[in-house]
Amino acid sequence: MTLRRDAVEWPTLGLLALTYAAWAAALFWLAEISLWLAVPLAGWAIAQHASLQHEAIHGHPFKARWANELLVWPALALVIPYARFRDTHLAHHHDSLLTDPFDDPETNYLDGAVWETLPGLTRAIYLFNNTLIGRLFIGPVIGTATFIAADLKAIRAGDRAVARAWAQHLPAMAAALIVAALAPMPLWAYLAAAYLGLSLLKIRTFLEHQAHEKVRARTVIIEDKGPLALLFLNNNLHVVHHMHPRVPWYRLPGLYRANPARYLGRNEHYRYGSYAEVFRRYLFARKDPVPHPLWRRGG
Repeated sequence: MTLRRDAVEWPTLGLLALTYAAWAAALFWLAEISLWLAVPLAGWAIAQHASLQHEAIHGHPFKARWANELLVWPALALVIPYARFRDTHLAHHHDSLLTDPFDDPETNYLDGAVWETLPGLTRAIYLFNNTLIGRLFIGPVIGTATFIAADLKAIRAGDRAVARAWAQHLPAMAAALIVAALAPMPLWAYLAAAYLGLSLLKIRTFLEHQAHEKVRARTVIIEDKGPLALLFLNNNLHVVHHMHPRVPWYRLPGLYRANPARYLGRNEHYRYGSYAEVFRRYLFARKDPVPHPLWRRGG
């Protein structure tokens, strides 16, 4: 299938401008009126910015990589270097490795042998993290701490690419913090907004991949058309994105609507009707075990 690429991807550029405008409005205007309104708006903008960084990773809105990366350069969420997000996410797109607890950088599964070595309290924390409410409340801490620990280990082992990514991240993080420091919003409120942004993103990643013997059946379809679909730039149609990673976010629904049987047949109907269904089923329930049910290193 040949998919036409727009010369200028105006929906992406327009949404990026609105995202920065909402972020600035929350910090400089709404914060003086009500932090109860400003923090959620800033958190939403931070999550939207992360989704737009994901678009930049896949070559949008411009053909030039440097231009895309410049557009999303400020580290509004503070904690994850863009270059590391880019490199680990592109590694994640090797579909044959999806959910592998060692080789998929975005998996939430642990190897069974590792799981058996964990103390009881650590297991309880991971089990709570595998409910949706747990992922919202402690998921950002677990995900960020695990990510940083792995990167520190790589840097100590001499990985210059990882070290360079963190060095490049510092001015991008400083830029966001300087703007936040100049704004009426207190720094603690901005940190709360950044955490909220990371928490919102955990809704998207909660069940977008499942352990399955068939590679093609590991990626979900969530047929949502509401605000979360916009926040995640239609990555709720996740198998469509994995099959067409160079297609911009605003064309994914059209591809799916044109032939839903194709995508649902591919992923063996790993499907949910909406995020409301996901919340209803898994807010307090674990969808998956923590140890990978099909993987165990060394046997």
